[in-house]
Amino acid sequence: QVQLVESGGGVVQAGDSLRLSCAASGRTFSDYSMGWFRQAPGKERDIVACISRSGGVTYYEDSVTGRFTISRDNAKNTVYLRMNSLKPEDTAVYYCAARATVVGSRVPRDYPYWGQGTQVTVSS
Repeated sequence: QVQLVESGGGVVQAGDSLRLSCAASGRTFSDYSMGWFRQAPGKERDIVACISRSGGVTYYEDSVTGRFTISRDNAKNTVYLRMNSLKPEDTAVYYCAARATVVGSRVPRDYPYWGQGTQVTVSS
């Protein structure tokens, strides 16, 4: 079992940047591919980005491509989501998730382990 704790959310203005962190514990972090998802009120939980367990393969949802960067530091058991040029439509609770595979998945149900989420609010 792996435990995940997100941090770094907050209230920012459009155009600002944030960096989310997700600290993992309990298992060998490098055995897990990781994903960042988000869920806005009244909407489904959707993929933002995911990263393979080595960090060599990444995927981004179209609306964040070029603005967000997912990365990981296996020595620190942490995955990051750097978010630049934030827009009001990025407002959501952001979750990190883990699965014990080489590469990540865009599908939430493919991830057995989830953090508690961190709120990101972008004002216009």
